[in-house]
Amino acid sequence: MKAIRVGLGFDIHRLERNKELFLGGVKIDFPFGLAAHSDGDVVLHAVCDSILGALGKKDIGHFFPNTSKYLRGVCSLKLLNKVSKIMNDSGFMIVNLDCVIICDEPKISPYIDEMKKNIGHILKIGKELVAIKSTTTEGALLFSKRAIAAYSVCLLKEK
Repeated sequence: MKAIRVGLGFDIHRLERNKELFLGGVKIDFPFGLAAHSDGDVVLHAVCDSILGALGKKDIGHFFPNTSKYLRGVCSLKLLNKVSKIMNDSGFMIVNLDCVIICDEPKISPYIDEMKKNIGHILKIGKELVAIKSTTTEGALLFSKRAIAAYSVCLLKEK
C-alpha cells in the first residue's frame, strides 16, 4: 500500500509601511507589506511548511535560513519550487492543498484565482487541487490589523 501523509503549515508576519505585499506569489495592491527576510509571503511559507511536515522534514527555516544573504528579499515562489523538488525527490506528490489567509485588510478574494494558478503551476497540479480561502477576525485578535497569517494543510501520496 502506498503511503499517504498529511502536513500542517502556519506563518505570520507583521505589516510594514512602504513594502510590497505578496500573497500566494501575487503582488497585492496595498500600502503595507510583510516584514521578513524574504518577500514575507505567508501563504507560500505555510504551504512549504505543510509539505515539509508531511514529508517528515524540518521546517522552512532549516532549508531557507533568515541568516542567508542569498535569500534576502527572495521571491517565495522560488522557495516553493525547491520544496516541490524535495517532495518529488522523496517520491511523493500532492493530492490536494488547502490554505486559509487570516487578515482584516486587504480584501483577498480578487487575487485568489491567480494565487491558485501560481501554486498549481509550481507544484505541477491543477488549480482545482488548490483551495485558498480568506477570513477576517473582525478586530477580535490583537494582530488583526498589524499582521497577516496563513494556515495550510496538504495531503501527499506516494508515487
